[in-house]
Amino acid sequence: MSIVKINVLSVPAEQREVLEKRFASRAGTVDSSDGFEWFELLRPVEGTDQYLVYTRWRDEESFQAWMEGPMKAAHQQGGGAEGGERPKPAASGSTLWSFEVVQQTGPKQG
Repeated sequence: MSIVKINVLSVPAEQREVLEKRFASRAGTVDSSDGFEWFELLRPVEGTDQYLVYTRWRDEESFQAWMEGPMKAAHQQGGGAEGGERPKPAASGSTLWSFEVVQQTGPKQG
């Protein structure tokens, strides 16, 4: 079965729009990675400042290959003007949760 990685990002209210715009500008960068199955950016509604970045992978090796290749390269690129400094992180902290999918279901096809 697949594995799920959830990156928990603490994002101050004044940085929410920045974070969402950065993810939108990178939309599609993970889609073609071998073993990638799903992505969702989850915005908190109430009671927390933590965004959840949900990704699902065929296996741990696929996730690690993406982390060491495309993801690392994307985060090393400067987001500012030509020759400018890297932008300040929108999140004030992050934690990575890892899970194995042991059961799943979807809508019944009628």
